[in-house]
Amino acid sequence: MEGAEFTQERPQLPPAPSGADRARLAALLAALPEPVLLIGADRRIELANAPARELLGPSVEGAPALAHIRQPEPVAMLEAGFRHLSDPAAPAGPFEARKVVTSATSETTYRMSVATLDPAVGFAGLLVCFRDISHIEEAEQQRRDFVANVSHEMRSPLTVLAGFIETLRGSARDDATARENFLEIMEREAQRMTRLVSDLLSLSKVEAAERMRPRTTVSVSEVLRATYAALRPQIEQAGIDVELRDLPDTPEIPGDRDQLVQVFHNLVENALRYGGSGGRIVIEMVLVDSAPGLAGPAMRITVTDFGDGIDPIHLPRLTERFYRVDGHRSRAMGGTGLGLAIVKHIINRHRGRLSIRSARGEGTTVCVLLPRQ
Repeated sequence: MEGAEFTQERPQLPPAPSGADRARLAALLAALPEPVLLIGADRRIELANAPARELLGPSVEGAPALAHIRQPEPVAMLEAGFRHLSDPAAPAGPFEARKVVTSATSETTYRMSVATLDPAVGFAGLLVCFRDISHIEEAEQQRRDFVANVSHEMRSPLTVLAGFIETLRGSARDDATARENFLEIMEREAQRMTRLVSDLLSLSKVEAAERMRPRTTVSVSEVLRATYAALRPQIEQAGIDVELRDLPDTPEIPGDRDQLVQVFHNLVENALRYGGSGGRIVIEMVLVDSAPGLAGPAMRITVTDFGDGIDPIHLPRLTERFYRVDGHRSRAMGGTGLGLAIVKHIINRHRGRLSIRSARGEGTTVCVLLPRQ
């Protein structure tokens, strides 16, 4: 039509919350323990609770949302929410990020979710929540590392066995000397796999019972003597002087005898393997009235060797599964890399404490604290 003017109407943005509505929403957000944001249709952050300000910065309110949230998938979620605000026919969510948002100021990892709010609640915009999933990520990483480590530990002896079997079927079929040597190596590798499977089963069993307090009592003195008797052939073969300083008249304490035997068997065997060069090991039991991290009287058992010692940089990781200071040496001596992990879980079940002190050239002392009550 002549003289008619055509204009394209721009979508009307929902109004910002009034003072009363803003105060009410701020009070609700302040009561939530996890980081929460309210983002207006103008794409600016209207409100942020204290955890959100700690995560994104103290001046986050009033700032553009995309200035603080930049990862591609979270940005796409916000854009979908904004589309619904301007066009109610668009999907309304809620939207949840499959990827994670990591804090720039800490190692905490969050999963972000976005929901659109109806004006009836006093605010038309986006509700953005961050859920801490650090423990889930850590557990997943531990699972992946565990599977990778087990696969690596099993693959090495299996590769050796497969190679020798192929050789025995071929060129060494009629060579009696080679056959005897190969069978001896194959036996050692099979024993190594057996030890690994046994330790894996033991670790699984210990972890499953870690939260269950022992219901029986045990004499730690008797446990130490039983450990010494079981390892006597290894001690004599190595020619190492082992001094046992126990307290035979000490009352029994709450504990699982089989598990404590396993603890001290592991510790003394480690001292023989890696500290035997010092020629001497001391196992000592002492009663103490108090100890760090324990309430009430405790029993302190130390296993000290005078060997080469360990660089202190390795000490925090010694109880990790499959962690070895010297992987080649440990495998050659029959270690699976799980012994101290098993020890740690057993001590935790007994509500005790485990500590390791060592330095290069000064030997190693492993200390076990067990509550007497």
